[in-house]
Amino acid sequence: MIRWVSSVFLFTILTTPALADERPFLLTGKIEQGGLIVGKTQPKSIVTLDGHNLRVSSQGDFVFGFSRDHGPTAILFVQLPDGKQTQETMNIAKRDWQIERVDGLPPEKVTPPNETILKRIRDEAALVTTARERDDDRTNFIEGFTWPVLGRISGVYGSQRILNGEPRAVHYGVDIAAPRGTPITAPADGLVTLAYSEMYLSGNTLIIDHGHGVSSTMIHMDTMTVHDGEFIHRGDVVGTLGATGRATGPHLDWRINWFETRIDPERLVGPMPMPTTK
Repeated sequence: MIRWVSSVFLFTILTTPALADERPFLLTGKIEQGGLIVGKTQPKSIVTLDGHNLRVSSQGDFVFGFSRDHGPTAILFVQLPDGKQTQETMNIAKRDWQIERVDGLPPEKVTPPNETILKRIRDEAALVTTARERDDDRTNFIEGFTWPVLGRISGVYGSQRILNGEPRAVHYGVDIAAPRGTPITAPADGLVTLAYSEMYLSGNTLIIDHGHGVSSTMIHMDTMTVHDGEFIHRGDVVGTLGATGRATGPHLDWRINWFETRIDPERLVGPMPMPTTK
């Protein structure tokens, strides 16, 4: 049995505690680059972010997020069923980002050697993109998130990666180093939308959809014990930690997306907890 101190998804409340006030919605979450915001308004309302429609659940729940490089403001618009409209300009906090150096990678994993490998990478990326486009009415994300595995944080969201001395793409996950074979659990309830073995860069890759476009991606896994179309619950074992794909050692790279927008997972769970002792 896996035992640890759980960290649930705790939002900073940014609004008044009642919808009866002049402001017809509540927002929870920190409005910053890499942040995920959960909203609450009256059912059957219309909600847009910068002119794009957001899904509103039958209970009035909605969600949106901000990318690493989002600009300083965003406009939230809410129209209630009675026609009342509210528009608010949100100021998005800017964050500083680290530079991380990763050495010892096989050269062919840093610079793909031929067009066949490049096509494979593009095809596999398309599968991931399709899985992240899902827009279910489920609101599993509201129940919160826990760390999928405990260990040393070896890489953080938003960092500029230097691979074998060469500047490369930004890293959008949190890396958790632990022994190979360590069980990985689902960080929240959700539907498995992709369980794909041996992708060229990410190795064994798992995507869990939490509703409204919010999804978890777990890569470099050693094994996966769940399958496409399977509904799983927070805390269920979904596989084991490994070093498949482009990795220098055993770790889990955990990522959170709101559709194509990449979110900082650490902002959802807080500091890494320490294992409990029996």
